[in-house]
Amino acid sequence: MKIKCIYKFGGLKILDKFIINGGKRLYGSVSINGAKNAVAAILPATILAQGPCVIENVPNISDVINILSILSEMGADVKLLNKSSIQIDTTRITKPLVPYHLAKQMRASYYFLGVLLAKFNRAEVSYPGGCNFGVRPIDQHLKGFRSLGARDSVDQGGMINIQAEELTGSRIYLDMASVGATINIMLAAVKANGLTVIENAAKEPHIVDLANFLNSIGADIMGAGTDVIKIHGVQNFTKTTYSVIPDQIECGTYMIMAAATKGDVLVKNIIPKHMEAITSKLQKMGVEIQEFDDAIRVSVPGELVKNSVKTDTYPGFPTDMQPQITALLTLAEGTSIVTENIWDNRFQYVDELRRMGANISVDGKVAVIEGAKNGLTGAPVSATDLRGGAAMVIAGLAANGVTEIENIKYIERGYEDIVNKLRGLGADITRKYVAENELKQAL
Repeated sequence: MKIKCIYKFGGLKILDKFIINGGKRLYGSVSINGAKNAVAAILPATILAQGPCVIENVPNISDVINILSILSEMGADVKLLNKSSIQIDTTRITKPLVPYHLAKQMRASYYFLGVLLAKFNRAEVSYPGGCNFGVRPIDQHLKGFRSLGARDSVDQGGMINIQAEELTGSRIYLDMASVGATINIMLAAVKANGLTVIENAAKEPHIVDLANFLNSIGADIMGAGTDVIKIHGVQNFTKTTYSVIPDQIECGTYMIMAAATKGDVLVKNIIPKHMEAITSKLQKMGVEIQEFDDAIRVSVPGELVKNSVKTDTYPGFPTDMQPQITALLTLAEGTSIVTENIWDNRFQYVDELRRMGANISVDGKVAVIEGAKNGLTGAPVSATDLRGGAAMVIAGLAANGVTEIENIKYIERGYEDIVNKLRGLGADITRKYVAENELKQAL
């Protein structure tokens, strides 16, 4: 279960990129993998288990590889049981330290703060890395830890140190409905003495999934999926076998790929209720949606029409789908407006869409999109972040001509086997390896 986006050969770095010959409609069916944002919290949470846990429906993506590398280096025994199931035994982990060189590669590394604090009453983890579209403040995380009785400091090397004599349940009000803070406080509070109440908690599906996993190993959590979560601290945990929910964002991305190419695609292994905000926007744009028990069929009977989108916390339209729907709106008739309410700097990818002929103007958190009358044209572009990279793939699939996408390491943080999945739907997409010196000569 190993993914590499940068290889070394003969002293040269080999950078891979996607080549898409666009303009081909997507047809057929595609299965969605386990949720990246859920597994990013569940895997660190296995540190609390007293025995080996089997986690099923795990996506083969680079973020998962990084988390498993962290767990292994900390002393966990990690075994791949099959393509999507992993057995993790964390009982040999004795030090609450996450290696800096691994933690800095991804945002979800900060979940080790909460789980290590619960397990050892102290934690040492570097500031999170991941996609570069804005600062990642953890003030709400630290506020929650302090309310539980912890003290924190940051050393000159950027390592966050947290420790407590003991953790005691508390009432914690989040200044904003932060997904990361909600998860981290949940992880820390499961062993705190007494009752912890998180108010203004985030309600995303992966928060519910984490709570279900924690309850399956012995935690006592109620209210996940609402804005008030109650956690009664317990001291003894057990092992479990647990299956991760399907990925809401991967599903939405393939739905938009089908719409952008005016194809007809059945997206399988999903939870349709999790898709309601995305489904509603697509229907308003003229996309036909058919829902089944665990699948959605997407087709486009006519022309796409303009719409306005505002990102919000769940059950609102997810920020992680904002770049994808912006790419789709460039193909719609009329003027559309996209407002980003979660991140300050999530329109970095817009310059790449402009290379393909998109007419987009950005003012702060608002993007105005004039539908491309003649469609998009293939061009060399780069993935600026995970979801911005997905937007480049969508644009490339719909564009006339050839699109080359560089920096695909970002895309593979969240999409398993995207090339083969798209080829299975009829897309003309390949991966090309280019030596670093060749790449420089081409620029």
